[in-house]
Amino acid sequence: MKSSNKFKDLSVADLQKRLLEFKKELLKLNTQVAAGANTANSAKIRVTKKNIARALTILQEKGVGYN
Repeated sequence: MKSSNKFKDLSVADLQKRLLEFKKELLKLNTQVAAGANTANSAKIRVTKKNIARALTILQEKGVGYN
């Protein structure tokens, strides 16, 4: 099962909650990279960005904008 299918099954409130979690995780990962902590996070950053894009796309398809 693809990740986008998992997102399609979620309600709008759950999608917005997951989107907020992904953004917080991305901020944490970017902070770690800026501090020079772990360079192995580049793959995790890429996956997190894709998850944010997926969540935003599904919200757009459902007719709910996110600010």
